[in-house]
Amino acid sequence: MSTELTGKVAFITGAARGQGRSHAIALARAGVSVIATDCCAQIPTVPYPMSALDDLMETVAAVEEAGGKGIGVVADVRSPEQLGEAVRQGVAAFGRLDIVIANAGIAQGFPEHETHTPNEIWNDYLAVNLTGAWNTIQATKAELIDGGRGGSVILINSTSGLKGMSRGDPRSDAYTAAKHGQVGLMRAYALELGPHDIRVNCVHPTAVDTPMIDNPAMRTWVEHNKARVATGFGDAMHAGRLKPEEISAAVLWLASDATKHVTGVSLPVDAGFAIV
Repeated sequence: MSTELTGKVAFITGAARGQGRSHAIALARAGVSVIATDCCAQIPTVPYPMSALDDLMETVAAVEEAGGKGIGVVADVRSPEQLGEAVRQGVAAFGRLDIVIANAGIAQGFPEHETHTPNEIWNDYLAVNLTGAWNTIQATKAELIDGGRGGSVILINSTSGLKGMSRGDPRSDAYTAAKHGQVGLMRAYALELGPHDIRVNCVHPTAVDTPMIDNPAMRTWVEHNKARVATGFGDAMHAGRLKPEEISAAVLWLASDATKHVTGVSLPVDAGFAIV
């Protein structure tokens, strides 16, 4: 089976930094044109700094440095209208759409001072991590179907979508619930889009060395949960945090024709974390 991707076009949410940027660069090196999107704004309930417009433009520059073509469009996954406009701009620029990577997400963590209610936190976290993935599929599926070439939809999930990870705080509750919900979303759309040769899969990384994980709010969360971290947060290979590029390798595989009959699958890239 071929892993050839030259000439294809990918739509990536949460692409301003971290895993999203890594996936964009990896695809660009493989000959893919990239529509990079991000909200480029701070969501008040998120306890760590989020990306800015400069970050998104750095991703586009990195895509071009890697030999690819890219455009950056500010779009919040909570807004179907903004996502739809980003798809329109991307298809106008590159003429097609083949790969969709629903990567945008926000993680748990404890702020120095909590100023938000559990309901506010729950609503924002579900809106980004679950409804945002649904919005992304809704905004792109018609273009994939109408293209008549098949395609690949990849949801960047988490080991929290494979095992219980909640710690009784609203961010952890919502994160775990959303990631489990993404698995159901993936299976539903694998069935819906399968007749069009469009496959839909989840990638489940363990902790990845990105700004979403490496920040004071997450360090406080780990300290708060240090008893469980010490006994249950290991992985079978003792790898610890993975590099974004290691997740991108799985994304490239799922994006390629090497996986033309792989759909409805939860793929852990976690050094065995989920089995510990």
